[in-house]
Amino acid sequence: MEIWGGIECTVNRVEDVWFDQIIKTGHQDRIQDLDLLADLGIKKLRYPVLWERIAPNGLENADWSWADERLHKLKELGIVPIVGLVHHGSGPAYTHLLDPEFPQKLVAFAQAVAKRYPWIEYYTPINEPLTTARFSGLYGIWYPHLKNDTSFAMAFLNQCKATIEVMKAIKTLNPLAKLVQTEDLGKTFSTAQLSYQAKFENERRWLTFDILSAKFKPTHKLWNYFIWAGIKETELKYFTHNHCKPDIIGINYYITSERFIDSNLNKYPVHLHGGNGENKYVDIEAVRVRRKGIFGLENLLKEVAKRYKDIPIAVTEVHIGCTRDEQLRWLNEVYESSKKLNAKGLPIVAITSWALFGAYNWNVLLTHDNSYYEPGAFDVRSTTPRITAVGQLVRKLCRGKIFDHEVLKTAGWWSRDERLQFKAKSKIIQLPQCHQSCIKPLAITGATGTLGKAFAKICEIRNIPYRLLSREDMDIANFDEVNKVLSDINPWAIVNAAGYVKVDNAENDRERCMRENAFGPVNLATICRNREIGLINFSSDLVFDGTSKRPYLESHITKPLSIYGLSKKQAEDRILKLYPQALIIRTSAFFSPWDEYNFVTQALKHIHKGQVFLASSGNVVSPTYVPDLVNASLDLLIDRESGIWHLTNPSEITWLDFAIDTAKMAGFDHSLIKPFTPNKVSNLAGRPVYSALGSERGLLLPPLHHAIKRYVNECSLI
Repeated sequence: MEIWGGIECTVNRVEDVWFDQIIKTGHQDRIQDLDLLADLGIKKLRYPVLWERIAPNGLENADWSWADERLHKLKELGIVPIVGLVHHGSGPAYTHLLDPEFPQKLVAFAQAVAKRYPWIEYYTPINEPLTTARFSGLYGIWYPHLKNDTSFAMAFLNQCKATIEVMKAIKTLNPLAKLVQTEDLGKTFSTAQLSYQAKFENERRWLTFDILSAKFKPTHKLWNYFIWAGIKETELKYFTHNHCKPDIIGINYYITSERFIDSNLNKYPVHLHGGNGENKYVDIEAVRVRRKGIFGLENLLKEVAKRYKDIPIAVTEVHIGCTRDEQLRWLNEVYESSKKLNAKGLPIVAITSWALFGAYNWNVLLTHDNSYYEPGAFDVRSTTPRITAVGQLVRKLCRGKIFDHEVLKTAGWWSRDERLQFKAKSKIIQLPQCHQSCIKPLAITGATGTLGKAFAKICEIRNIPYRLLSREDMDIANFDEVNKVLSDINPWAIVNAAGYVKVDNAENDRERCMRENAFGPVNLATICRNREIGLINFSSDLVFDGTSKRPYLESHITKPLSIYGLSKKQAEDRILKLYPQALIIRTSAFFSPWDEYNFVTQALKHIHKGQVFLASSGNVVSPTYVPDLVNASLDLLIDRESGIWHLTNPSEITWLDFAIDTAKMAGFDHSLIKPFTPNKVSNLAGRPVYSALGSERGLLLPPLHHAIKRYVNECSLI
């Protein structure tokens, strides 16, 4: 069983705007990406030679330069391309899915591709024709934005006819050409009242493969559906005489592929209500409401093998937009399921790590650009794509080696009870800190602090076993005590969220500040080095002097103005000299819905009571939403990143404007927030006037206004 790769390459149309994932992820301008894929060990790659990109102004004006360069590079690297011609698109502006000439227009483009690249063997002329037809002709999400069975049927059959005619034309030029046909294959469940609708949808999901493999005849269960939808029988009979059996059936499978249609509308918010014209219902992800859980890829692949006995099967898209541990669990679970079936004799030939360079805006189904990014095997938010733990897993799988990580020993969210939504609220049961005794936990210091508590909370959400340690449990400045406690716990990594936090008090309490912020972390680094385990230590924007006029980057010279800042600088220097594999995270100005003492929560409390709140108008910072910080920190830790990273919600803002913006979004009276200019008398410790943080390694946190919006939605005061 092979490991294939795939690049998210959708070019979809919404009204008169085209959204291009290749441009959005930056792969458009990075031919060196292909070297990264070769280094992973991938030998087959789903790769775009898309009609809309090459010939947007007609075949006579086609620009082949991008495809020429990259296909030649793939050939040099020994990577076999599986070429896609249309990927969730509707063709260039001079055609569309309902255009009767769509098939022949695509044939002309496909012939040009086959003539130009006669050595290409594998083709996917149209990715997921059924899914694209549903989104474009039945749901109205993509162009031409229609919502009826007739437009769906026409769009779908047009794509199927195009696929058949394209492969005929290509095989005339290259008899060795093979069809790798992809489709999102799920399963639909329902309440009893809607069993007829579920039965219809479960039959409809096979249509792409049925039509191409000559199973679509007048006796087919959905033949009369197309007649009812307005398709002439003479048009349907085309498919009884013309077909193109896939050489490989490509199954794209996502958690959202499995649906549950529920007639109990009162369980759901009104905006989710829909129907089929006969009954009203809610169409929801099965994983969110079905207590038995999802049907699962393993069972679906068995169904495919039973229905199409002699056709090899590949899982052609494996991806989940989630935290890094969940991405690893999903890919690993699909691999293990496929390998198991392959060993039992089912013709599973490959699984495909999809969205190798991530994907943008799929959380809104590519209807607009909201800059929501999901990393894949690489994270493109860095200057050059940065390999993630997913990429490390792919590399191991390509080489037939085992990828060992503690997070793979616990279940993904789709297998846990907390996945269920829209059910009666029950008493929350506090999970034990480490309930899997056979699994190494993550050790977290700072049990009483904002950051330590946040790490514990998010580790529970992400199903990462942990041990939360207070000062009484372990004094990090006592080397022997630390060594003993960590020997007992045997963690796979340590997150140091402990430390001295009173910036002004540190000026008269230097010894204690240094002990907790500099000497203690060095003890942790020494022990982590000896045990070869991960370490996160947190630093601060206060290591800078504030003379910069633009956001500080990781490489900028540090020059603290206070004892507190000095303690953080010394910790950075000593830790990285001692243990370069450690991860140092500089951050700034915490705000959190779980901490009542942070700046904006205090501001909202005051104005909620009708009290004036004073905020500095002279200091510029980059506030950090704690849930974002913790999630990104854990992702970097799992990725085995090291060195200094700046993690804040990208921004440059005064404390005054930060408070005002939050109050406005919360609907509070922001006129009660008044400016004051701090001076040397206000604070014992020197503070930089400007300490905004940027990053040359990657802006991993969402923009500040996104974070404020989520804070407002979570905060109990609102």
